[in-house]
Amino acid sequence: MLILLSGLIFAQLVTAYINLTERDQLLYRAGGMQLAQQISDIVKLLDSLPAPERRKVVAVFNAPPLIVSLDRPRMAARDGSTESDFPHSMFTAVLRHALGKNAQINVVRLEGAPESFRPGPRRGPQGMSMMSMMQGPEWERGAGRGFAAQGTFFTVQIALHDGTWVTFDSYLSPQAAAVPLRLALTLLILLGTVIALSLVAVRWVTGPLSELATAAEKLGEDINRPPLPETGPSEAQRAARAFNTMQRRLSRFISDRTRIFTAMSHDLKTPITRLRLRSEMLEDESLRAKFARDLEEMESMVTQTLDFMRDASTQEAVQPVDAMALLESLQTEFQDTGSKVEIAGGVARPYPGRPFGLRRCLPNLVDNAIRYGGHATVKVEDAANRLTIRVLDDGPGIQEAELEQAFEPFFRGEASRSRDTGGTGLGLGIARNIARAHGGELVLRNRPEGGLDAILTLPRIAAA
Repeated sequence: MLILLSGLIFAQLVTAYINLTERDQLLYRAGGMQLAQQISDIVKLLDSLPAPERRKVVAVFNAPPLIVSLDRPRMAARDGSTESDFPHSMFTAVLRHALGKNAQINVVRLEGAPESFRPGPRRGPQGMSMMSMMQGPEWERGAGRGFAAQGTFFTVQIALHDGTWVTFDSYLSPQAAAVPLRLALTLLILLGTVIALSLVAVRWVTGPLSELATAAEKLGEDINRPPLPETGPSEAQRAARAFNTMQRRLSRFISDRTRIFTAMSHDLKTPITRLRLRSEMLEDESLRAKFARDLEEMESMVTQTLDFMRDASTQEAVQPVDAMALLESLQTEFQDTGSKVEIAGGVARPYPGRPFGLRRCLPNLVDNAIRYGGHATVKVEDAANRLTIRVLDDGPGIQEAELEQAFEPFFRGEASRSRDTGGTGLGLGIARNIARAHGGELVLRNRPEGGLDAILTLPRIAAA
């Protein structure tokens, strides 16, 4: 938008400059042609009269803004080019056009009013010169106030047919000192209209792109969100159509995968249940206990695997959750099993989230800390725009290269795959899925003093 507006403003300034320049040129041309025609008429009249009669004619026309003289010596021609002096070149051109190409003309532009211009005009016959009558009283009142100094002054010498040089001290008014209000208003209306239309056009183009970016950010939170409206320019419509197609394919793929694992869950739980019943019939108590422990491990692995693949938390409705009460209930549950959990900080107000998902996420983090560090410390930081829950332990930590890998399914940092120490390797992955379903994130950091710091960041906005 800034690039477009800058280009429009630059174009308007250039257009205004060109218009004003051409306007001044036309006014100079019009004024110069009138003055040149007057000089041409006087020269033709003087050419047609004998020398004694010329002075009588000169006395008639000799009044500002055109002083005529037959007594001045011939001026030297100006050195250098005058093409850059627009008033001079323009006036010379129109003067040659009026007098003919063969006329001998010498034009000099003056910096100020010549000495021949006096506050009061010279009087001719009947007390009023012909030029004064032509100019009217405006010139007489203006000359006394320095009005003539606002224009352009020329001294023109023209050779008559008999070789006599007649000199004219002349004044050319550009009549273009100020920009007309109509022109300024026209440019202002044009600029305002273009800017308004540009804003509408840019918004029409960028609106669908903004919606597409928002939908892409929210896609990871809810794969079943409503499709994008396929509106706007043709390119934006194609992008929205491609995005909706991709979303439908992903949703169908996840649904198919969920159905497959649901069927696997049903098929696996049936033989596990049969094995559990048969193990109860064993007479050897120690063997029966081993069978029961193995079956519990198998059932837990199946359940957590299904939870990880299905990510049932995203199907939950968002509602206010008392996060502090949830943490305190977890603390009580873990302490009842002999584990130590400490809580520091508090939550000022309810958090808009999914209760069942948070109930699955936080225990996984606390259980992971207790499993590897012996106890867990939960630090709560409640800000205006986010809720941060950190779960710290004093365990061995994880190698830096494996911090991100720890969220992959079935990964455990230790070589042993014993359930007593390693678990199934799905807890952190499930916790991160739930965090991202809320629009947040879960990361792991090694503590400088030893141990692991699991940082759960949840934005204080309703998850989509």
